[in-house]
Amino acid sequence: MQKKMIAAAVAGALALPVTAIAQTSTVQIYGKITYEYGVADQGTGRSNVDFADTPGGSAIGFRGEEKLGGGLSAWFQCESSADIRGFDQVGFCSRNSAVGFKGGFGNVFFGRWDTPLKRAMNVGTVGAEETGILGMSFLAFGGSGGSQASIGSGGEGQQRQRFKRREAGLVYYETPNFGGFTGMAAFSSAQTPADLPTVSGTTNDKPRVLSIAGTYTAGPLGIGIGYEKHDEFGAQGAPTDLDDHGFGISAAYTWGPVKIGATWLRREFDTAPGRELRADTATFGVDWAIAGPHSLQAQYTWAGDSKGNSLVGIGGNGGASASRAIVGGTEVSVSGTGADALSIAYSYAFSKRTRVKFGYVRYDNESNTARTRVGNTAALLGAGQNVDAWAAHISHAF
Repeated sequence: MQKKMIAAAVAGALALPVTAIAQTSTVQIYGKITYEYGVADQGTGRSNVDFADTPGGSAIGFRGEEKLGGGLSAWFQCESSADIRGFDQVGFCSRNSAVGFKGGFGNVFFGRWDTPLKRAMNVGTVGAEETGILGMSFLAFGGSGGSQASIGSGGEGQQRQRFKRREAGLVYYETPNFGGFTGMAAFSSAQTPADLPTVSGTTNDKPRVLSIAGTYTAGPLGIGIGYEKHDEFGAQGAPTDLDDHGFGISAAYTWGPVKIGATWLRREFDTAPGRELRADTATFGVDWAIAGPHSLQAQYTWAGDSKGNSLVGIGGNGGASASRAIVGGTEVSVSGTGADALSIAYSYAFSKRTRVKFGYVRYDNESNTARTRVGNTAALLGAGQNVDAWAAHISHAF
């Protein structure tokens, strides 16, 4: 009996620290799981494809905060992609992940995060999914998701056309909220990886992203405005440093059961010394909570003709075609390089956390462009093709 009492006392003593830690821990587990299945047109020369995707922020995350006194807190977040298909298995902290300090001065943090411009444009992005089969961010913003400027020109992660970026290696600052207004600024590290060694005096040897934006939210109104520079995004050893610039505004307004939103973005790309490509895009969307669990969403996206004097385009889904060409030794303007897209969907909410959605998207490329394809389907084989897709989308948040 005495031995049993001693053993119980020891076990209780050993359990106390664990209990204390559990009681004081601020770590939270959260996430969202999505699954999408649809059939997509891949254009002339390719067969239709049916496939599954896990878009729209499918992730599991851990975050926590420690009060340090004097209004100062330390915090962290590690959010990782959660592909329940089992296809894309990536490591920890692949999504918005950082460590930082916040207080009366604002919030300063370091890691991978949505850039200020992306967050400003999100304010007015209404009525459609961002990525996946039903995703509409490709034409308007060159896509929305992970990117890494420091990977160097031509690398998969650099995503030159993309201006809704979750950028790696950021130093980030957010102001306090001043009556609904928040300012943001961030820049990425310019480390060049070992397989692209920096040579003294080489052009485009330190690619980085610099982004600044502000958002204002008061009642039913939201406004966002931002600017982003992709610094030295050309190939190393090119005749000169090549940069990209993006400037955008967005707004949203909620009127009873209806929310409307709009965005406008101008992207400018240096493609060669003295050569520039400009691409303007805009979106208009609506989200209508009809009654109870039923709602309708729709979004229209427009992309104007490429402008400038560039003889080459910018690749990637949602890139831009060349605005000029050499015909018979003479430089001529190229028209028919715009595109537009439409998405419409019906959504049913089983609860605040669980939703199903059935939708349709269509992309129309003008005669001299193959700007956009459906989601992550194969690149189009020719210009001027129109493609569409149907899909069902399931999401569950926890």
